[in-house]
Amino acid sequence: MKVYTVSDIHVDYPENMEWILSLDSASFLEDILIVAGDVSHDLQDLSRVFSSLVTKFKSVHFIPGNHELWIEQDKYDCSLEKFDAVQRISNEHGVQTKACHYGKLSLVPLHSWYDFSFGEPDRHLNRAWRDFRACAWPSELENVKDINEYFLSLNREHLTISNDTVISYSHFLPRIDVMPSFIPEDRRRIYPVLGSDLLGDQVRHLNPDIHIYGHSHVNQSVELDNIRYVNNAFAYPTENRISRKELHCVTDLDL
Repeated sequence: MKVYTVSDIHVDYPENMEWILSLDSASFLEDILIVAGDVSHDLQDLSRVFSSLVTKFKSVHFIPGNHELWIEQDKYDCSLEKFDAVQRISNEHGVQTKACHYGKLSLVPLHSWYDFSFGEPDRHLNRAWRDFRACAWPSELENVKDINEYFLSLNREHLTISNDTVISYSHFLPRIDVMPSFIPEDRRRIYPVLGSDLLGDQVRHLNPDIHIYGHSHVNQSVELDNIRYVNNAFAYPTENRISRKELHCVTDLDL
């Protein structure tokens, strides 16, 4: 059984939707797919993707990204309401959103947000980052640290899971040093909204064999502190140099 991953499909681009719907219907029926967030902010498109994927894989596992929590054009008043709606749609389609075990393999989703632990946003990022306009939060979540803490609290019961092979997955980055050194300095202004050191602490506590993440749109496979960190973003149509534009197999197990 193979475990594949992809993230940041962004099916609001027609060519991205065409790619995901055109995946072969017979090649992956004994395999698992992990989708590490940012399929779409549109719940109808999200449902359409799920309907297709669950017919093509043994199981599909999903964790929402920041785009799924946008409420600009929705009936929802709060991004946590949208989060709950995304969870319901996932469950209705049989898409897994909780920790799952397949014999000697365990898959563990880790929710999070960014908390500016990778740096403080500059004026340009404060103006340009769409989450700051497209998301809305309840009054008790006063800042990004509170938002991140809310999501991290959902993970704590799973941090003692152990098995022969453990794969965890998040949308956001658990450590900034997974970003390649070739990223130009002017592109690093986005780093404050990429992830969270506290998420990284949870990953290290769990100590998986592999941690899958998304969000950065920069494909990566690097081993740090005995954990393999993998990002396989499909990304925007113009982002050909930093993304694979295909599924990526992270492991092949004899279960």
